[in-house]
Amino acid sequence: MNRALLGPIVGTAMAIAVNAAMDATGLSGLSFASLFPLVLIFWAMQRLPRKSMGLAMGSWRHYGLALLHPLLIIGVIAVVCLVAGVADVSRVNWLSARNDFLTTVAISIPLAILTEEGFFRGWLYGSLQRAGIGELRIMIWTGVAFSLWHIPAVSMNTEDAPPLAQIPVLLVNAVVIGAIWGMLRSISGSIIVTSVCHAVWNACVYVFFGFGTTVGVLGVKQTAIYGPESGFLGLGLNLVLALVLWQWWKKRETRQMTLS
Repeated sequence: MNRALLGPIVGTAMAIAVNAAMDATGLSGLSFASLFPLVLIFWAMQRLPRKSMGLAMGSWRHYGLALLHPLLIIGVIAVVCLVAGVADVSRVNWLSARNDFLTTVAISIPLAILTEEGFFRGWLYGSLQRAGIGELRIMIWTGVAFSLWHIPAVSMNTEDAPPLAQIPVLLVNAVVIGAIWGMLRSISGSIIVTSVCHAVWNACVYVFFGFGTTVGVLGVKQTAIYGPESGFLGLGLNLVLALVLWQWWKKRETRQMTLS
């Protein structure tokens, strides 16, 4: 085994273990915060440069791409739910929903930079690059690590836990979503860009569709089918977007290699 992979493997295992311990002891609401000290520790140990950590702003068009993922996927699902008659918006307080959405986005962007994006698309991504892993494999493996890290939260009796039958779909979807955000990291070179995408995604899901066993403001209860994260529709749409982005990413990389 490539010895340079020891750091990414140990770091990911530690992140999962700490997350599981906190979820098991009733600290699930704070378990994501455990990633922040791990980011600092492994960053200091490996002395990765800021660029490798994704600590860059990215361009404005990259933020447009970051918004495309959540708004397109969740927007399509919302329209399908309305057409199918499984959403009930008759009693929605849109002002309150808007405020909840904006508040969630504002809070989630810095938190994502410091925790999930800082770890998975920041340190882990840069550590795998240093180990000589190709970009495609980095996108896949950071997506897999991202999914594995969520297992304790969705499988234990926490507020994020969905019905048992939805867990496999949610975990597969987490791999796909993680890979999409990995592509966005590769394109933009920025975890700030991916954090905006992550924050808007979470706000859309939590406010409009709910999480775990809670129901969002759209009133959609058939989340096994229509859930953006735990439903087959969300998984299918994310897979399609991942394939489209991958084809575009390959053409972009080929064009850049030709120009260089």
